[in-house]
Amino acid sequence: MSFEVRYSDLGGRIGKLNTAHGIIDTPAFIPVVHPINQIVDVKLLKKMGFGAIITNAYITLKHYGDNARKKGIHRIIDFDGIVMTDSGGYQVLEYGNIDIGPIEMAKFEIDIKTDIAVPLDKPTGFGLEYSKAIKYVNQTISNVKETVEVIKNNSCNTNEINTIWAAPVQGAEHLDLVEQSAKLFDNMNFKLMALGSPVELMEAYEFAKLSEIICTLKKTIPSKPIHLFGAGHPLTIPLAVALGCDMFDSASYILYAKDNRYMHSNGTTRLEEITYFPCSCSICNSYTPHELLETTEIERIIQLSLHNLYVLKKEVNSVKQSILDGRLWEYIMSKAHNHPKLMDAVRLFKNFDYLEDGTPIYKNKAIYFNEPYDQYRPEAKRFRKMVTKYIINNKNKLILYPETKIHPFYSSKNFIKIKELFSDGEVFSYNPFLGVIPAEISDIFPASHNIISIENDSQSFAANYSTFVDAMKFFLKVNQGKNIIIIANEFMKQIIHYFFYSQENIIKIFNSNIKIVDYKENILFDEISEIQ
Repeated sequence: MSFEVRYSDLGGRIGKLNTAHGIIDTPAFIPVVHPINQIVDVKLLKKMGFGAIITNAYITLKHYGDNARKKGIHRIIDFDGIVMTDSGGYQVLEYGNIDIGPIEMAKFEIDIKTDIAVPLDKPTGFGLEYSKAIKYVNQTISNVKETVEVIKNNSCNTNEINTIWAAPVQGAEHLDLVEQSAKLFDNMNFKLMALGSPVELMEAYEFAKLSEIICTLKKTIPSKPIHLFGAGHPLTIPLAVALGCDMFDSASYILYAKDNRYMHSNGTTRLEEITYFPCSCSICNSYTPHELLETTEIERIIQLSLHNLYVLKKEVNSVKQSILDGRLWEYIMSKAHNHPKLMDAVRLFKNFDYLEDGTPIYKNKAIYFNEPYDQYRPEAKRFRKMVTKYIINNKNKLILYPETKIHPFYSSKNFIKIKELFSDGEVFSYNPFLGVIPAEISDIFPASHNIISIENDSQSFAANYSTFVDAMKFFLKVNQGKNIIIIANEFMKQIIHYFFYSQENIIKIFNSNIKIVDYKENILFDEISEIQ
């Protein structure tokens, strides 16, 4: 197996996963296909652009047996693209046990020449007590070890298809078990990880807990591709991609259709509650909601399923384009505002340091700072860390000035005038999201590549910018004893009031000669010069 990452942003990656029957362009949604009772023709899936599907090896074995071994899985389901097989873990989750062992299942998946195979696992599900979860995880590990022996014994077969094996990582909300499984499977040299047991989490909209699970896996195996089982909701996909999942599968497109649920960009709505379709796919252009309701049950399920697939495909493409544009943060935040549970998950991003690794150091477009939480986006965190390492020269007079709309700051008229007034001083701008910025490096991304929107009419708005407070405290601490002039806009005045209480208190804490001048939009520089 080879996996090539071409572009990245946050944990999201645009890449290529090579298989025996073609290349999967990641991120990729892989529709679930029933090996016996598939309602939507798989040829339509291929025509819509889904080059890979996933089907159930256990059901295939029970229904087709030796015929499947003879024909191969591609002919059985009549699909000439990439086929991934789940070994029956879902049936285990639903019914407790199945009448087959890991060795027989592994041999069958090899015999039917699947492109991507999953060893038989024991899903932990969500809400399972820890003592049982340990047993389930250990059972999965034991199954995987037996599967590996089958793979080794089969490796001398010259007719062997080049199957990629995905290690099923279980543990659910028990993060130590997730980490333990991932480390073990990584040491066993699995090239692809498959994160199990998230369906119940997603059905309960427990996006924050799902984020912690993905983060645990991602920190354990940062570079290997990750498949997420059961992710087929328009809100789940961008979250999963932003956190580092590369592939995901679901039968949601058809399950929702059977329940008359119509997918849209922010969730689902029951068909009978819709008057106008908010979509222009071929299905929505061919029917009104009333007309679709009047069709036969099977026709309605097929047409709704196809529409739902269009929505999922659009979501994946939107995420991909956001990665290319360097706007995945903006995209995930816009989605988060549509559901409180998703916002709860995004609020955890500030704790996931690995998101910085996938975020480019430079971007071709300005980044947006729309709300206080944007202070935690990786570009801002990285810049503040860099500035703390900046060595201030020996000048004893330091001037802090609000960032202007002109970038870089050192090219603005205000900077030039300040330098004329304080030729013996060093000038800094300040930004609620980036902190205190030395003018000399104000041309470095993102100091000169950002667009800011902040509301300052609330009496507590400055209290939301704790990272700026940290930056100010660091600046004042390393410059104790120097003459500091702060030209304070409304934001800076509130920072001083809420966190330092008064000008006198700042002087007392940091032992500096600090003077504060009120900033006005058309500030008269002779007012500042009086400080000289």
